[in-house]
Amino acid sequence: MYVEDTIDSESTTSASNINMALVKCAVSFLWLKKGNSIGLEMENQTKYWFDRLKPFMAVVFLQFGFAGLDVISKAALNNGMSNYVLVVYRHAVAFVVMTPFAVILDKKVRPKMTFSIFIKIVILSVLEPVIDQNFYFLGMKYTTATFAAAMTNILPAITFVMACILRLEKLKMKSIRSQAKVFGTLATVAGAMAMTLLKGPALELFGTHGSDIHKQHNGTNLQHAIKGSIMITIGCFSWAAFMILQAITLETYPAELSLTAWICLLGTAEGAIVAVIMERGNPSVWSLNWDTKLLAAVYSGVICSGMAYYIQGVIMKVRGPVFVTAFSPLCMVIVAVMSSLILAEQMYLGRVIGAIVIILGLYFVVWGKSKDYGSSSPITEEHILPSKLIADEGNATKENSNQKVIGITNLAAGTMTRDEEV
Repeated sequence: MYVEDTIDSESTTSASNINMALVKCAVSFLWLKKGNSIGLEMENQTKYWFDRLKPFMAVVFLQFGFAGLDVISKAALNNGMSNYVLVVYRHAVAFVVMTPFAVILDKKVRPKMTFSIFIKIVILSVLEPVIDQNFYFLGMKYTTATFAAAMTNILPAITFVMACILRLEKLKMKSIRSQAKVFGTLATVAGAMAMTLLKGPALELFGTHGSDIHKQHNGTNLQHAIKGSIMITIGCFSWAAFMILQAITLETYPAELSLTAWICLLGTAEGAIVAVIMERGNPSVWSLNWDTKLLAAVYSGVICSGMAYYIQGVIMKVRGPVFVTAFSPLCMVIVAVMSSLILAEQMYLGRVIGAIVIILGLYFVVWGKSKDYGSSSPITEEHILPSKLIADEGNATKENSNQKVIGITNLAAGTMTRDEEV
C-alpha cells in the first residue's frame, strides 16, 4: 500500500508539472503573438503617416524650387535676358534631362498615344510653357520678384473658380464650408488688388537699406505695377487651367514622366516660334555665357519644369490640383527673404498687408476644400481596417490558445484520473 500511494503521489506531481509547463508555454505563445501584432500595428501606423506626409514634403520642395526661380530669373531678366528666349531654353533643358527617365521608367506604364491625348498635350504645352511663363516673366519685368510671387497667391482661388465653372466643384451656399470657399476667393482677389494699388512706407527687412539709385532702377510705379499685375494674373489663369487639364490628362495617360517630356518638347517648339517672332532682328538675345542667364535656363529647366511637372502630376493623382496650388504663400515668404538678401529689393507696407489678406483668403479656400475631403474614407478605412484585423486575429489566436490550454488541461486531468484508477 505504501508503494502504491507513493506511485500515485509521484504520478499526480508529474501530471501537475506537465500541466503547468503547458500553461506557461501557452501564455508565452500568447505574449509572442501580441508582441508581433503590436509591432505590425506600429509599422502600419508609421507607413501610414509617412504616406500622408509625402505629398506635403513634395509641395514644400516645389515651393522652394519656385522661390529660387523667381530670384534667379529676375536677376537674369535684369541683366538683359529675353523672357521669350528664357522660356525656350528652359524647356529644352527640361526635355533633355527628363526624356531618358521617361523612356526607361515609363516603358511598362506608358499607354498608346491617341489623337485626343495628343491634343490635350498640345493644349497643355500652350497653357503653361508659352502663355503662363511668358506673361509671368513679363509681369516680373515690370514689378519685382517678391511682387510676382505674391500675386501668384491668387492661383488656388482661380483654380477653385474654374473648377466650379467646369462643375468639378459643388457649392451649397447654406453650408459654412461653401461660404468659406466663396469668402476666401473674394478675399484673395481683394488682397491682390491691395498689393497692386497700395504702397505705403518702405520697410527695412534684415537690415537692408535701398539706396536712391536702386529705388530709381528697381522701384515700380503705379502704372508698371498695374501692368505687371494684369500680366501675372493672365499667367495665373493659364497656370490654373494647366493644372486642371493635367489632372484630367493623367486619367487617360497615367505616365507622369512621359507626359512631362511631351509637354517640354512641344513647349520648346511653340516657345521658339513665339521667340523668333517677338525677337526678330535681334539675334544677340540667343547668346548665353557663364552668367545668370545660363544659370536661370538650367535651374528653371531642371527644377521648375522637368521635376515640377512630374511631381505635380504624381501629387494630383492622389490629392487633386487644388492641393498642389495651396502652398503658394510659402513661395512668397521664401522669395521675400531671398530678394531682400540677394537682390536688395525694397518691401512696402501696403504690399505686406495685401499679401496677408491673400494668405488669409487662401486658407479659407483651403479650409473649405479640405472639409470636402475631411472624411477621406479610403485613407481612414485603410488605417482602421488593418488594426481591426490585427485585433480580431489576436482575439482569435487567444481563443484558440485558450481552447488548447483547456484541452491540454483536460487531457492531463484525464491522465491523472486513469493513474488514480490504476
